Amino acid sequence: MKVVIVFDHPYGQNSGYNEPHNRSFTAALLVATVKSLTAQGKEVDIIDLNQDNFDPRMQRRDLVNWRTAPFVDAQTENYFTRLYDADEIIMLFPIWWEMMPAMTKGFLDKVLAKGQVKRSGKGAPRQMFPVNKPIRILTISGTPTWIYRLVYGNPIEKMLKRGVFGKLGMKNFKWHNFNAEDTNAAGRAKMLTTVGKYI
Repeated sequence: MKVVIVFDHPYGQNSGYNEPHNRSFTAALLVATVKSLTAQGKEVDIIDLNQDNFDPRMQRRDLVNWRTAPFVDAQTENYFTRLYDADEIIMLFPIWWEMMPAMTKGFLDKVLAKGQVKRSGKGAPRQMFPVNKPIRILTISGTPTWIYRLVYGNPIEKMLKRGVFGKLGMKNFKWHNFNAEDTNAAGRAKMLTTVGKYI
């Protein structure tokens, strides 16, 4: 079974080992996720948006592609193929200003283009992604999850579950948020041991 992880953090995946001035809980969560998946015998493919220097901006040619079938650059086509070929998709990113980072949003805009995920034909558009493919979203925030839900209305889950993947008919969706910012080292270490429950 192949799992593709879309990872977004400016420090990159090598910042997950608690080294001073080069550490990210998002990356530490990636390390724990990969460890859990490989222990289950799953093949893991990591898309590291920052390491790949992914450009999240929607250019004119990208917008043309959004409505038509052909991809306009090899990187975006490569990402789409890796998502399509995977048995499960995991997205892992921090929550900033109650939303996802720009690279993650740009990834969704450019890779899940209308001309790629739905193909026109007789009757309704033909769905390209298998609807039963599991989608798992792991986020890290300073805002406590209950406040994120109650005060801010849980925009990440609404956008991804109802909007992006819901519109693609992909209902096997789960989101879990980790509140690491105001947690001590022991608490964060304990969080990392629980990741297997959410993937």
